[in-house]
Amino acid sequence: MTSTPPFPELLALIEGRSAAFREAVATAPDLAVTVPGCPDWSVTDLVAHLGGVHRFWAAAVAAGDESGPPSADRLGDRSPHGDLLEWSAASTGLLLAALRDAGPDAPCWTWWGDSDAPLTVGAVARHQVQEAGVHAYDAQESIGRAEPLPAAVAVDGVSEFLQVGLGSLGAWPHRPARVAFQAIEGPSWTLDLSPSGAKADPPASGEPVTRIQATASDLVLALYRRIPLTDVRVDGDRAVAEQLTEWSVAD
Repeated sequence: MTSTPPFPELLALIEGRSAAFREAVATAPDLAVTVPGCPDWSVTDLVAHLGGVHRFWAAAVAAGDESGPPSADRLGDRSPHGDLLEWSAASTGLLLAALRDAGPDAPCWTWWGDSDAPLTVGAVARHQVQEAGVHAYDAQESIGRAEPLPAAVAVDGVSEFLQVGLGSLGAWPHRPARVAFQAIEGPSWTLDLSPSGAKADPPASGEPVTRIQATASDLVLALYRRIPLTDVRVDGDRAVAEQLTEWSVAD
């Protein structure tokens, strides 16, 4: 597994990817256009979603309570008001301010309690890098200018998805399998799938039945189902790769 970027770098990545998201939205000729990665949404819906996510986690971080999500009173109104891009920028600002004020080691409720990821502000920041990164890609794709995820986002994005996105799903519903992921840039990851769930970075024992290779950006985008498996190299048991992407939960 790769190491998680330091907390200040995570905050800078959230800020940078959120800015890239708004840059793409600002050039959209029509905010009603469909988002390919989220076909039930328009660009307006995408902005409302990401801004609402930023405001939710700003409230959760500020609450400092790992026992449950923030109350409705603490959350307040998370729907867009006024200029859409100004509201989006303000949403990102609220999230970043809450993260900075709390610090990485502060406790925080999260939805991934069933995984082995910590219930901390640092873990929230790490996930919010992926939230902003993937949705920046969505916005860029909506205007026909999709760009690969930056390396700093993508490399940790594979690790984060395996640990959090898959690690929180519970029992693997298919035949147990070991899957290897190889980024063309160099990093690699191993994932075990069993009735005990998805376990990233397992002890060395046995060869993978499936190997998935691509750039780190394409690995993340395939895991989040933004690109098809045909866009990455799959060796070995392809059915396992298909089952994995169907099983994964991504928005």
